Amino acid sequence: MNVHDVIQRPLVTEKSTIGREENNLATFAVNPAANKHDIRRAVEELFDVTVSSVRTMQQPRKTRRVGRVIGRRAQWKKAIVKLGEGQSIEFFEGV
Repeated sequence: MNVHDVIQRPLVTEKSTIGREENNLATFAVNPAANKHDIRRAVEELFDVTVSSVRTMQQPRKTRRVGRVIGRRAQWKKAIVKLGEGQSIEFFEGV
């Protein structure tokens, strides 16, 4: 699996921002087929940082209703990456 296929996007939420500031964590939406070793390798190559640990979780499929039509959102995978001591990833540079 290519490193650009593993990481889909960074997740920037209130909770992930607190984790980044206080615990040196980075949160990403990743390919559901990727495992922890793939995620570690992709983050280290793309952002040139060292990774201490990787935690992953499957986000459940959710139903959504619009009028009489009931649809489902896709299932996706979230990865929380703990960076090494003194390492950081800036998603918004120059802001």
